Amino acid sequence: MTDYEIFAVRYASLERQRSENFIQRDAHDGPMPMDFFVWLLRSAEREILIDTGFNAATAAARNRNLLRCPIDALRTLKVDVDGIKDVVLTHLHYDHAGNLPKLPNARFHVQAAELEYVTGRCMCYGPLRHAYAVEDVVHMVRRVYSGSVIFHEGNAELFPGVQLLLIGGHTRGLQSVRVHTARGWVVLASDASHYYENMQHDRPFPIVYNVADMLAGYRKVAAAADSANHIVPGHDPEVLKRYPAWPGDKIGIACLHRSPE
Repeated sequence: MTDYEIFAVRYASLERQRSENFIQRDAHDGPMPMDFFVWLLRSAEREILIDTGFNAATAAARNRNLLRCPIDALRTLKVDVDGIKDVVLTHLHYDHAGNLPKLPNARFHVQAAELEYVTGRCMCYGPLRHAYAVEDVVHMVRRVYSGSVIFHEGNAELFPGVQLLLIGGHTRGLQSVRVHTARGWVVLASDASHYYENMQHDRPFPIVYNVADMLAGYRKVAAAADSANHIVPGHDPEVLKRYPAWPGDKIGIACLHRSPE
């Protein structure tokens, strides 16, 4: 079994309140900020990028605090961006599937259900399409026509030590990524659980396609990880506090293949 290093690369942030992060009313409202990450998997054989973040234009349009370009930030980890061959898109929301033109040589791994969702009738409804950026979706369709998109239908092994887990819930085709490391199987939940608290207390995030699938997704993620300390939520600033930091990076890169501190 191949062991991978995993790096969570913070690239943006957003000030939020607790009441914005749970469907249920929170009687103890207060600040609960959000971080935005992309993730890099690295072994002796390959590098795999998980998600691609958003750009400056999207940050301005949505009033997000962009701290750096997530693709350019990979060079901090000594990554040759032009050499990236495989990118997993956990889903196609604006904060996970932008910057695609910066990866001209990559093939993109997505769930078939996700692309069907974002190009189908559900996008007639504002609340369902709000978190998508139409130009990102159009560019993904162009990549389909150029032959650089790999569709998956359900769980799949991408490479030895890297598995895709179809979760759904947050979007119709949301997928998490299970990665084998020196400390065991780690699951990058992505938006299957934005924060630790969503999953730990069965408190769904309010941007959701199917609440029942989101709740079931918490169980799927837990079953796939070696322990609760092997699950990494998609947007929780706590990630940078729990894991060892990549030295010299001031914005924040967490080393997820190492045990939480």
